[in-house]
Amino acid sequence: MVIRDGETELKAVLEEPAHAGGEKLPLVIILHGLTSAMNRPHTLLTAQAMRDAGYATLRFDLYGHGESGGAFRDHTLYRWISNTLSVIRWAREQDYEELWLSGHSQGGLTAALAAGMAPDLIRGLILRAPAFLIPSGAREGNLLGLAFDPLHIPDTVQVPGGGELDGNYLRVAQTIHAEEAADRFKGPVLILQGDADDLVPPESVREITGRYADCDLEILPGETHHFDRDPECMARIILEWMQKQHR
Repeated sequence: MVIRDGETELKAVLEEPAHAGGEKLPLVIILHGLTSAMNRPHTLLTAQAMRDAGYATLRFDLYGHGESGGAFRDHTLYRWISNTLSVIRWAREQDYEELWLSGHSQGGLTAALAAGMAPDLIRGLILRAPAFLIPSGAREGNLLGLAFDPLHIPDTVQVPGGGELDGNYLRVAQTIHAEEAADRFKGPVLILQGDADDLVPPESVREITGRYADCDLEILPGETHHFDRDPECMARIILEWMQKQHR
């Protein structure tokens, strides 16, 4: 299926639990990370755990990624936030009990920002290795380990792991404050973080975690940024936490 954000077409996949019997369900909107897409194994496993807990899931490719419109080079956090708000608007027009947001890495950051903008519309958050450090790093001159002059933004920047971004990505990131989004959101939050993550250090997540009103932080020993050491452990934590949240 396709959901539109203005002129941009966003490829999406909507799935319901196997036992769904026509009753109204909660829906989790799932965002992937930078240079990723909605069909990565850890995202598919996350979505399955949520459906096992009784939630419908909606995965989608964000601007410049996967099968959605836009060029990777031109994507910014503003565009991703706009995408997410458009998907939320679409979901509100459907017959779901409540809406949740989930995201990995930059998708986790985007989900948190969108929830802070619309705390009245989002019931809760499930974030995996959320890249809260991107905006603060952009102001300090560091993008996921890549150093640059924050007062003289380069025309292009190479992304760790591949890909080239326009300098406007950094200009946009410098204006964003994840702390304010966390302060505004009062719903339940689950954050999963590996202590062997080489892109998003656990300390960068802990700094924001304490600002949430109702947050459970799970630090997974030896786990990586993509949760590929013991993905079943990640899925089990999500399943059990979401079963407790299901009203």
